[in-house]
Amino acid sequence: MKLKAISTLIIGLSMSFAAFAISIDDAKSQGLVGETTSGYLGVVKNSQGVQHLVDEVNEKRKEKYQQLAKKNGITLEQVEALAAKKAYNKTHSGHYIQVNGSWVKK
Repeated sequence: MKLKAISTLIIGLSMSFAAFAISIDDAKSQGLVGETTSGYLGVVKNSQGVQHLVDEVNEKRKEKYQQLAKKNGITLEQVEALAAKKAYNKTHSGHYIQVNGSWVKK
């Protein structure tokens, strides 16, 4: 069951982030946003429109996470934890991740 959930999560996340890829990538490259331990984006450096982007992306992520949790019979928190691990692994060198509450470059 957990393997199925992970596979579904990976596919679901890939599809749900596709629409935001350019904006997210630009914001990450500029050091404006980073991946948090909760599976969501966070604002590293506030700039015009950054909070709106983060809110929009996180809303879509949460919707997808809730769908995946329900479909696989697991909790939202489990899906968020899996998503955070995947996001950390996919984060490019030089982009920000949150470690112990602080932003650090990977």
